[in-house]
Formats: sequence, structure tokens, C-alpha cells
Amino acid sequence: MLDNILILIVSGLFSGLLSGLLGIGGGTVLVPLLVTLGYIPIQAVATSSLAIVLTSLSGSLQNWRMGYLDLQRVILLGSPALITAQFGVYTANLLPDYMLLTTLGILLIINVFLGNLRQQLATRTTPTPTKTTKILPIIARLGTGGTAGFLAGLFGIGGGVIMVPLQILFLRETIKIAIQTSLGVIVITTISATIGHALQGNVLFPTGFILGAGGLVGSRISTSILPKLPDRVARSCFYGLLVVLAAYTFWQAWQSYSRT
Repeated sequence: MLDNILILIVSGLFSGLLSGLLGIGGGTVLVPLLVTLGYIPIQAVATSSLAIVLTSLSGSLQNWRMGYLDLQRVILLGSPALITAQFGVYTANLLPDYMLLTTLGILLIINVFLGNLRQQLATRTTPTPTKTTKILPIIARLGTGGTAGFLAGLFGIGGGVIMVPLQILFLRETIKIAIQTSLGVIVITTISATIGHALQGNVLFPTGFILGAGGLVGSRISTSILPKLPDRVARSCFYGLLVVLAAYTFWQAWQSYSRT
């Protein structure tokens, strides 16, 4: 029991570091870890959501104090997520364990390609502005936030793995602004997802609070480091992590499928 508690604390600390540094909430680490420790995937997803509420809130408050958080961006992305997160919760309860893990792995790989596509587009000539350019960013933000909310409820990952690449791709944000905004939106998406999962009885509160306590410390450290990092370093860390986690998640999905 003590060994598990220590593992949870260290894992929460690591997820907090990733949260502030990469803007991904840390659920991409926590969900596979909890499954490895013997929790069923739906419990891992739900409990991860609770832990990420604490982690992302700490990191976002730190960003706000340092003047790196744009609340207007956060609200536009986070508002639709309040609703779509509940659809994600509903879907997660319908999927078998191996399917839930497989789709999470696919999502991680897709995000690597989205980020690379954005970098290619950035080297091309900027298109001539049109009369619709004032509307499209709003639509893009609502769509990005809504998608992130659904994924937060479905996978317990906060939604940062999709928000960061989509902000870079469609909103032309820099990697650092995308990470900082994503972390703020994650507070909204995970609160909504946690409430939905709690109503279904999926959240393991003691485990979530232990993970979140470690995450509080980690996120405060990493949000102080992010502004000092070159964009290339932040980008390499983000996409490198996605590749590693995708491979690990596919392996866990295969293990789950083999037991059925």
C-alpha cells in the first residue's frame, strides 16, 4: 500500500511537470500508469480527471500571476468544453477497455502529424486576409475547445494533447502561448469531466487527491521554466512525449484485449 502511495505521489509530480511545461494536463501519463497499477480504464480516466483539476489549476494560477495567461482565449476555448465533456463521459462508459486505450493511442499519433503539418504551413506564404478572418478564429476556438472537452471526458487527459496542436494549426499561436492557454482551458474541461464521472461513480477520490497533490508541486516548477525554453525545445519535448506514450498505450490496449 505504501509503495503504491509513493508511486502515486511521484507520478503526480511528474504529471505536474508535464502539465506546466507542455500544457497537456498530465493525463496522458496518469491514465496508462493507473491501468498498470491495476485500476480498470474507466476508473483511471475518471480519477485522472480529478488529479488534473488540481494540477492545471495550480499551473494556471502561476501563469496568471506571471502575466502569461490570456483569460479571453481561455474562456472562448473552455465554454463549449463544459458541454462536450459530458458527451465524452457518456461515450467512455460505453466503450470496452481495449477500445478506450486503442483510441487514446491513435489520438496521440494524430497529434504528432497535426503539429508537423502546422510547421510546414508556417513556412509558406501567408494568405491574403479576407472579410471572414474575424469570424474564423472564433469558430476555430469554439471547435477546438469543444473537441478538447469531449476528449477530456472520454480519455481523462484534460484535452491539451489536441488543444496545443489545433491552436498552432488553426489559430497560428506560438507553441508557448498555445501551451499556456491550453493549461487554463484544462481547468474547465477537467472540472466538467470530473463531475460527470463522479455522477457515474467512476472517480476514486483518495487516489485522485494523492496524484493531484504531487501535481501541484510539479506544475508550479514547470510553469516557471517554460518562458525560458526555446520554442524548438518545447516543441521537441511535446511531440517526443506523444510518440512514447502512444507506443505504451497501444501495448496496454493489446494486453487488455488479450485478457478478454
